[in-house]
Amino acid sequence: MNELISRLKTLGFTEYESRIFLALLQGHLMSATEIAESAKIRRTDVYNVLKSFVEKGYCNEIETNTILKYEMIDPDVVLDKIELKIQNERDRQIATFKDTFKELKPLYRSKENERDKISNIELIRGYNQHREEKFVKLLKGAKKEILFMIRLEMYISDEVDKTAEKFIKSGGVIKSIYEVGTNFKVKKDGKWTDGSTADLIKIFSKFEKYGEQVKLSRSKIPNFTVFDRETVFVNIVDKSVPRYNEADIIVKNKDYAESMTEVFDTFWEKSYTLKEYKKIKS
Repeated sequence: MNELISRLKTLGFTEYESRIFLALLQGHLMSATEIAESAKIRRTDVYNVLKSFVEKGYCNEIETNTILKYEMIDPDVVLDKIELKIQNERDRQIATFKDTFKELKPLYRSKENERDKISNIELIRGYNQHREEKFVKLLKGAKKEILFMIRLEMYISDEVDKTAEKFIKSGGVIKSIYEVGTNFKVKKDGKWTDGSTADLIKIFSKFEKYGEQVKLSRSKIPNFTVFDRETVFVNIVDKSVPRYNEADIIVKNKDYAESMTEVFDTFWEKSYTLKEYKKIKS
């Protein structure tokens, strides 16, 4: 019996409610006095609980010629009522949680300390989805110009492609320098496989088709992207460390962004156009 009381308490019943519930469940047309005796609690502590159970539809209150008597409703019906109550409370909690976080979200990093204002540098460690989300967020926030320098190892995600295409259609400029090598991979039939020169040319032709200005480099290039000459996203690539130890750096500094733009322009001048690359490979 003590175990059943403990289980009922985990469902939200109090100690007295659990004892009275079990007394009603076992009895038939019981008076408040009989319920108190069965539950082993004082009769004065029974009335408020019985009133609550009647209101919730757990038991019936029956008038006799002398006193009120109480009888438990079919347990299956009571179970449905309790289950519905739990679901409704859970739905309310989730709704309150979501509403609260809508108000909390704008407060996220809304106050910068003096150190943040000076450096404005963010370090993202580890190889995970969060890094890609940060990059896509910067991509979607760009207004005029995006300068890519990429050591292309795997074909860029569809989300990045679609965002870039939309950016160009709205008047933005995208210039990209891709390092081409022998370790390039593409996804075919759901699997990553070694890519060919034809695969590379097909992908870059697609980029040019939607307006991206593409150049290819056979030299090693740094992995970074400059957004509107204000923000630089740098990917630190080191083959000697595991991917989970890789890191990205986001620098929001106009002077630094201008310096990196000059680096980009230097590589841009000595890189191949797609047309020139096709001639080399033909």
